[in-house]
Amino acid sequence: MSFFKRLKEKLTGSTEEEKVQQEQAENLEAESVEIDEVDGLEVEQEEPVVITNEVIEQVIEEIVEIEEAEAEPAKESIVEDENLPVAVEEAVEDEKKPSAWSITQKFKNGLAKTRDSFTSKVNDLVARYRKVDEDFFEELEELLLQADVGFETVMELMDKLRFEVQRQNIKDTEGIQSIISEKLVEIYEAGEDNITELNIQPAGELTVILFVGVNGVGKTTTIGKLAHRLSQEGKSVVLAAGDTFRAGAIDQLQVWGDRVGCEVIKQSEGSDPAAVIYDAIAAAKKRGADVLICDTAGRLQNKVNLMKELEKVHRVISREIPDAPHEVLLALDATTGQNALIQAQTFKEATNVTGIVLTKLDGTAKGGIVLAIRNKLHIPVKFVGLGEKMDDLQPFDAERYVYGLFAEGLEKELEKIED
Repeated sequence: MSFFKRLKEKLTGSTEEEKVQQEQAENLEAESVEIDEVDGLEVEQEEPVVITNEVIEQVIEEIVEIEEAEAEPAKESIVEDENLPVAVEEAVEDEKKPSAWSITQKFKNGLAKTRDSFTSKVNDLVARYRKVDEDFFEELEELLLQADVGFETVMELMDKLRFEVQRQNIKDTEGIQSIISEKLVEIYEAGEDNITELNIQPAGELTVILFVGVNGVGKTTTIGKLAHRLSQEGKSVVLAAGDTFRAGAIDQLQVWGDRVGCEVIKQSEGSDPAAVIYDAIAAAKKRGADVLICDTAGRLQNKVNLMKELEKVHRVISREIPDAPHEVLLALDATTGQNALIQAQTFKEATNVTGIVLTKLDGTAKGGIVLAIRNKLHIPVKFVGLGEKMDDLQPFDAERYVYGLFAEGLEKELEKIED
């Protein structure tokens, strides 16, 4: 399937199932027309109903009255439960499943800073160069490096672009953004399927997710958002406050636990993190929980001790549940650019990192770091933070990500193709 076709399906949410349903509806409509024209006889049609503004206003008033009447009991029940007003309100809001378009818009809005700095320069480059030549490739290469896409990734992309331009005998820069987009997606996906899905165990078995990362990257907040996401999917979640050294870390996780409605297993500050995780596993098993998410310390200034501590936690988890942890998610701050890549390399050496959670992607102009991490370390980015709201932690999607980078240019090219 072509990049444009995949992109359009994700933007609109159209799938093969929806297409079949649409075709069936069209067939039924055609059959009803045939019945009306049996034996060439015209069937007497009813007079068309004339809908005036007065009728429309009356219908709207009736709908509003019904909605208000139905909303009254819900409001009263919310007021009665004064202990969890925020959780109840958010649960009501989250009942509506986000559409494919709304998710795509999150990527577009979340990558606005990168797009404003990087893609605007690409647009200027395309406008200045009418022909695709070596000078064009050299300037494009420099722009990609400035966006922290990474040297190896940029070199691979340049090779692919040169080959594609030669293969298609492309002379001018019109439509070049779609080719760049498609090749970036190809580089990221590298033939792997479902790389963003969490390794959730079958029903009845406990899934252990270990979070690692240095202080200040938004690790605890991300844990809270992931717990919320899993809870919305119907899973019971327990949190383990394994960051026992950072002042306020336990209290911060407790706030998130209260907000999401998850139990938090904790001890006093300064306790042994491995002991906390041990207690949390026992508690999660006893309560029949589906998922246990473990927070950990992140003191970069004591790198050697930190890594030894993480290794100890990993051993405790593996001893209690042989195939656990099922996910080791590394939280990285996207705003730190290449420094995030260095952190990823360090943690990968100490723990078997299975996925990256890239936080604060909406706050950086160097969103290309996603590609650098994937291509250099071969670790998939499983989630990205695209804002501060509870549902702004989104599973990473390479096509939506690339659309977020090149939104305006791709939309224009899509319009041309449809015309």
